[in-house]
Amino acid sequence: MGRGAPIGQAGGELTEERRASPHSASQQTSGRTEEMPRVRLTRGRVWGSIAFVVSAVAFLYFVLPKLVGLRDTWNRLQHGNAWWLALGALLEVLSFIGYVVLFRGVFVGSTHRIGWRASYEITMAGLAATRLFASAGAGGVALTAWALRRSGMAPRTVACRMVAFMALLYSVFMSCLVVGGIGLYTGVLPGPSPFAITIVPAIFGAAVIALFLAVSLLPSDFDRLVRRWEPRGRAGRLARQAASIPAATAAGVRTAIRLVRDREGSLLGAPAWWGFDIAVLWACFHAFGGAPPVAVIVMCYFVGMLGNVLPLPGGIGGVDGAMIGAFSAFGIAPSLAIVSVLAYRAFAFWLPTVPGAIAYLQLRRTVQRWRTERDPGYTL
Repeated sequence: MGRGAPIGQAGGELTEERRASPHSASQQTSGRTEEMPRVRLTRGRVWGSIAFVVSAVAFLYFVLPKLVGLRDTWNRLQHGNAWWLALGALLEVLSFIGYVVLFRGVFVGSTHRIGWRASYEITMAGLAATRLFASAGAGGVALTAWALRRSGMAPRTVACRMVAFMALLYSVFMSCLVVGGIGLYTGVLPGPSPFAITIVPAIFGAAVIALFLAVSLLPSDFDRLVRRWEPRGRAGRLARQAASIPAATAAGVRTAIRLVRDREGSLLGAPAWWGFDIAVLWACFHAFGGAPPVAVIVMCYFVGMLGNVLPLPGGIGGVDGAMIGAFSAFGIAPSLAIVSVLAYRAFAFWLPTVPGAIAYLQLRRTVQRWRTERDPGYTL
């Protein structure tokens, strides 16, 4: 950790948190009865989820390979180089460690209650929720925010730090789209340079970065300024709600920028999270015949990850298809791309699922302990 002030004590954020609405105290009080986020499981929803996962996996591993002439996918998967695949599993674990380190750097600066074990439980349970719930990642965000609030963190602080966390994490994503796309297209980085998979993603990444930097320039009392000039009635309420979103986003982005300026060492968790995960894909290519240039792997990886915006559990189907399509656009043999991406997705999707489910149960006990420390008469 750097020597800068912990989040929540650094300059503008503390001021912005003190400007929380007068309902903040009541929100914290009512939070005592707040229960762990759960998915309401009906028989139809269970069978629908099972049917989707089974059909998606069947298409990816049986139908798609036959469409491109790779008829024996399972046989080829089973004959991959075991050492490269074992390296892939290790790299995926290192990626998770990077995620935990970043989480602690952003959220635990002034919250001593959340130790390393609780940090692991929150992040792994959140990752499992992201993989399993068809909510484009919202399930993991909701679970993480809930655990942070139950640790005693104020809702406004949770919102600010959550935006900062996502800004730091996805700044690496967008920066790689820009650098990789321009580098490949101009020939600075080795590899093919199709315009649609280099410059178009680079423009998208640059636009997102510019948007968030512009939002960070909003005044810290933006929501108050809107309330001062808002009309009365329903229009006023809508204006107030609309203003709260950019105001919270601006506070979070400014917090992220402040952390970067303070040279917080834990921020290396962001490139570690992405870098080691990309290295898993690189290892899977080596396991099945050889890897394309690193810049091509990085670009196809991030283009494929855009499939996570689809409301599918863990992006299953969307990420796989986008990633395979990107490699095909770069001239990589479809058979090699399919088997390598499917092997990578087996690590990325399934490896955190079982420990994440266990972490979810452990997190329930941790939260119960936190509640008992506050209210000895409380029982879950």
